[in-house]
Amino acid sequence: MAEPTLDHLTIGDERVPVVSTTSLVIGTGSAGYCAAERLAGFGAGDVVMVADKIRAGASRNAGSDKQTYYKLTLSGSEPDSVRSMAETLFSGGSMDGDNALAEAALSARCFYHLIEAGVPFPANHSGEFVGYKTDHDPRQRATSVGPFTSKSMVESLESRVRGQDIPVIGNCRLVDLLIDDGEIRGALFLRTDVGGARNAPQEEDPVETNVGEAPAPEPQGTLVERLAQETSRFLLVHARNVVQATGGPAGMYADSVFPHGQWGGAGAALRNGARGHNLTEWQFGMASIKPRWNVSGTYMQVVPRFVSTNVDGGDEREFLADVISDPNQLASLVFLKGYQWPFDIRKARDGSSLVDLLVYRETVMRGRRVFLDFRSNPVGDLDASSIDEQARNYLERAGVADLAGTTPIQRLRHMNEPSYQFYLGRNPGVDLERDMLEIAVCAQHNNGGIAVDDWWHSAVVEGLFPVGEAAGAHGVYRPGGAALNSGQVGATRAAQYIAAHRNDSPMAEGFDAVAGPRVRSALALLDAAVARFRSGAEDNTGSLITEVTKLMSRNAGLVRSRQSVIEALEQVTRWLADYDEMIVVDDSSRRSVNRLFLVHDILTSQFVYLHAMKDYLDRGGNSRGSVLYTDPSGDLPWPEQDLGLTEEFRFVLDSGALDGVTQEVDWDGTGEPQFSWRDVRPIPSDDDFFENVWRTFRSDRGVPARRS
Repeated sequence: MAEPTLDHLTIGDERVPVVSTTSLVIGTGSAGYCAAERLAGFGAGDVVMVADKIRAGASRNAGSDKQTYYKLTLSGSEPDSVRSMAETLFSGGSMDGDNALAEAALSARCFYHLIEAGVPFPANHSGEFVGYKTDHDPRQRATSVGPFTSKSMVESLESRVRGQDIPVIGNCRLVDLLIDDGEIRGALFLRTDVGGARNAPQEEDPVETNVGEAPAPEPQGTLVERLAQETSRFLLVHARNVVQATGGPAGMYADSVFPHGQWGGAGAALRNGARGHNLTEWQFGMASIKPRWNVSGTYMQVVPRFVSTNVDGGDEREFLADVISDPNQLASLVFLKGYQWPFDIRKARDGSSLVDLLVYRETVMRGRRVFLDFRSNPVGDLDASSIDEQARNYLERAGVADLAGTTPIQRLRHMNEPSYQFYLGRNPGVDLERDMLEIAVCAQHNNGGIAVDDWWHSAVVEGLFPVGEAAGAHGVYRPGGAALNSGQVGATRAAQYIAAHRNDSPMAEGFDAVAGPRVRSALALLDAAVARFRSGAEDNTGSLITEVTKLMSRNAGLVRSRQSVIEALEQVTRWLADYDEMIVVDDSSRRSVNRLFLVHDILTSQFVYLHAMKDYLDRGGNSRGSVLYTDPSGDLPWPEQDLGLTEEFRFVLDSGALDGVTQEVDWDGTGEPQFSWRDVRPIPSDDDFFENVWRTFRSDRGVPARRS
C-alpha cells in the first residue's frame, strides 16, 4: 500500500504537520477498522486512521450480559429473506428504505467477513450459525459471542488492519472537519499527547478497558514515527475522503452507559455543514454506572431487588414496592426488562418500562441513588406459579423456578456465570455476592446522526462518509444488535463507493486557504483561554463539562417537556455564545487543553440536538421510541391504577403519524439550525432479473455513480 505523505503548514509560529492521504478514517471502533480494512482490500489507495484514544470507544468497551449482533437468519427451517429483514428494519418508523435494504442485503456478507476475521460466532455441528429473537425482531436473526461481541469484532478487524500496515495515529481529538464548498478537504486534530509543562505528570480522562487487556502497543510505521518527532499541538490531515467513525455524541449526557473515553464528534460535522438526521431518536436503558454496563438480559431475568438510598447511602428503601404492591406482578415486570431492556414508551402504558420511569424518578427527580441487590429477593412472597407466563416458562427451563427458595445471585450464577464474573473483573470490581450495584437510566445509543444515502455517503458533503453510530441510518425503533450490523454494512458500502469513484489523491490547490483559518481559530481560542488562566482565573473545563452534561440528562433525557427542552436550549445557547470569553485553560494540563475543544464539540451537538427536539414538538410530535414527552392532556402510566406519579409523567402516545417522514437539519455554525421534513425513501424495488442485473454489473460492478 502507498505511504501517505507528511508535509507542514506554518501559521505564525506554529509549524503544523500535514498528512496527505486518499482516505482518512476517524475512529478505531468496529466500524472504523472495518472501513480501513475494506478500503485496503478494495484497492482504494492509501489509508490513514486517526483516533482520540485507540483503546477507547463503545464497540471495544461496551456490552451487556449477551451482546447481540443482528443479521439474516442462517440456520434452521424458519423462512427468511433479504426483503423480509429490510421490512423489519423499515417498520421501525422514520427509516429510509434503501438503507434498510442495504443492511439486510449485506448482513450475511458482513457477518461471514467477521467470522473469517476470527470472531467466534457459535455454529452447530452442521455449520449453521444459530440465532435467537431480540427486541423488535419477528425472526431468530440475533446471535452473540457473549458480553464482548463488539470487542471481539474490534480486535479481529484491528488485527487485519495492523497486518496491512495501515498507519493508526492515536491521541488526536477531532477539532474540525475541513469542508469547502460542499466537499470534504480533510480534518484538524488536537494532539493530546503533545504540550503541557515539561516533566509534569499529566492527568488523562479515564478510559475503561476490558479485563486482562494488555496496554495498546504503539502503532509502528514510518509516518507514525515521524509524527512522534513533531512538536505542534495540532495535526492536519488532507484527504480526498473522510470516513467518520467517531460513534454517537456520547459526551452529551451525564447519565450515560457509553464508556469513559468515548465522546463522539458530531459537533465537528454539524457546525461545518453536514446534515443531521433523526437527531431526536435516542435510546435509553438501565445501566450500572461504576462500571458503566447495560444491566439487561439475565441481570433482570433473575429478578433482583431494587433499592434506593439518599446520597450518603442511608435511608434504604425498596421503592418499586411502594408503587406495585403485588410482589409477583413486580417480579414479572422486572423479569420482562431482560427481554425489553431499552425504555419503550409503548410499554410504559401498562408494561415493563414503568420500571425505568420509577428509577428515573428516584435518581433525577428525587436526587436519590438506586441499586440492584442480588443478595435477597424483592419484598413479599414470590410464587413462580403466579408470575407472568413467559417468565415462568423461562425460569422453569433454566432450572430456577423456585423463586422463594433461591436468591437472585444464586439464580444469576446458575443461569449465566460469566455475567457474575464480569463485575468481579472490572475496575472498579463489584462482587454481586456481597455488594449492591448502583444503576441509573442512561443514554445508550443515538439512532440518529449525520444524514447518509444508501452508500453511507453524506447527503450534502461530497467525500464525507459517516459510518457506525455517527451515521443517521436508523429509525425510531430498531432490532437489538442492528447497530453492529449497520456499522459493518455502512463501512463496506462506503469503501466500495470510494474504491469505485473517489480513488484518487486529494486536490492540493486551495487546501492551505481552507485549513489556515481553522488552525488560526483554534490557536486563538487556546491562547485566549490560557491567558485568562495566567491572569488568575481558575481552570473551569472540568466543572463546565459536568454542568453541560448534567443539564442534558435533567432536561432532555428519558423524560422531556417543551419547557425543559427550551430551558436547556437557552442555557446551551448562552454557553456557546460566550464560550470564547468564558473558558479558562491550564496549558500545563493536557487534559484541560483537550477539554477546551471537547466541551465546545459537546455544546455544539447539544445546541443542534435541542433545536431538533423543539422542532419535533413544534411539528406535533408525541411520545415515541425511547422518550416520554410530557403532555398535560395525556394519561399517566398505568392509568387504571393510582401509582402516585406526578404530572411530569403524563404523555400522549405517538400514533405513527410521523413514521413515514423524517426530520433533517442543516446548520452553518451561525444563527439557528434550519429544519425540513421529507418522506422517507421507500424500500427499492430493483430489477432482480438475472440477465439485466448481470449486464449492469459488468459495467458498474454494482456501484453506480452518485445520483444528483
